[in-house]
Amino acid sequence: MPVTPNVVSKLREIVGEANVINNGDQLKAYAVDGKVPAIAVSPGTIEEVSKIVACVSQERIGIIPRGNGTKMGLGGIPEKADLTLLTGRLNRITDCDCDNLTLSVESGITLNEVQKRLAKEGKGYFLPLDPPFTEKATLGGIIATNSSGPKRFGYGTGRDMITGMKAVFPNGEVVVSGGKTVKNVSGYDMCKLLIGSMGTLGIISELIFNLRPLPEKERTLLLSFTTLEETGRFIHEVLHSQLLPVAIETLNATAAKRMASSVAIPPGGNYLAAIGLEGVSESVERQVAEMSNIGKKHGALEALNLNSDKNRAFWVRLRDFGQGMKKEDPNYISLKANFLVSKWTQVLKGFEEIARGAGLDCSFICHAGNGVLYSYLRADKGNPASLSRLVETFASETVRNEGNLVVESSPLDVKERIDVWGSSRTDRQIMRRIKEEIDSARILNPGRFVGGI
Repeated sequence: MPVTPNVVSKLREIVGEANVINNGDQLKAYAVDGKVPAIAVSPGTIEEVSKIVACVSQERIGIIPRGNGTKMGLGGIPEKADLTLLTGRLNRITDCDCDNLTLSVESGITLNEVQKRLAKEGKGYFLPLDPPFTEKATLGGIIATNSSGPKRFGYGTGRDMITGMKAVFPNGEVVVSGGKTVKNVSGYDMCKLLIGSMGTLGIISELIFNLRPLPEKERTLLLSFTTLEETGRFIHEVLHSQLLPVAIETLNATAAKRMASSVAIPPGGNYLAAIGLEGVSESVERQVAEMSNIGKKHGALEALNLNSDKNRAFWVRLRDFGQGMKKEDPNYISLKANFLVSKWTQVLKGFEEIARGAGLDCSFICHAGNGVLYSYLRADKGNPASLSRLVETFASETVRNEGNLVVESSPLDVKERIDVWGSSRTDRQIMRRIKEEIDSARILNPGRFVGGI
């Protein structure tokens, strides 16, 4: 339904004139896949979010929630983009209880702001999240997309550290789930249901996290290898040892070369293994020494031990690899494949063969300890039809290895030709039924989640 002058007037009453944007030129900044909203609204409280949703739901106006826009490339093309709900003013820390290792925050605050605040509390604390674009990404956006980074191997994803949340449902009702203390309950776990749901079931407004004390020491061990088989044997031994890394990554030569332009990388080799370690100083140093020896045993050409600023710079560059790709080609394509951990070398090898067959030099970065492979390719190296076929070939290779592939970003003319969520599975019907139960009018982010939900 169109956004009528009457609706605009009501929205201004709710949030104030200064927090409503309905200027056409300004609204272009909030376009999603070419669809420009008719209006953008910035609520300052959860109560205002509730009133906005209640107001527009009666008119069946489509709502697209948005933080700082770092994840807007993810998802299908929206059915409608009538109203963009900006969460940036929901940026308060509502409770910081470091003694009990819990933090309550509104969804529009950035992860970077939270980390800076926590580092100053007592001996220092942190949220063990390291998704892409940490400096800009809001916690609501991170959780709505279940975004994560290299350290998910050691700490898990947002699903593993959230104990409660508040969300506004399509009828405007504020739903509270969980709390500072985790309890066993029957029925839907609304927290888990909303995490990764792309804002299609409710607008996440407040979150409760478990915290961790800052580690005493952080180290990164980088090892270069000639072959994928050598790299695989090294990582296999690390995974089956008593060692406790927080991140285990493998980069192909193209990805390592792009990284080398801004951070320290050991020279030579066709593959780079990157191991992140955090904890007590003595334990970290002992593990670095042990892993270095394991690397030598499996043919590592060179090992580089990073500490302090070099350590942080490496993981920031790896975490935000897509930013570097965007500078080369604003319309780059990024893919995320999930599969059995034991098959990571097979999948990476298969992807490399596909890329060579297409005459493309792709960057591949694998969470080797989690069974997740990220692929980055420049869209200016092919036409929409050929690029779509290439993505489908990657997807078929992932399915062959019992996994699934998701397109995290791509040009619109490629997205129009493919299913960005990968192959259809039996759980889609369940997800569709939940959507129908909670949002039968399809006003929250319609069309953007799995199966066009």
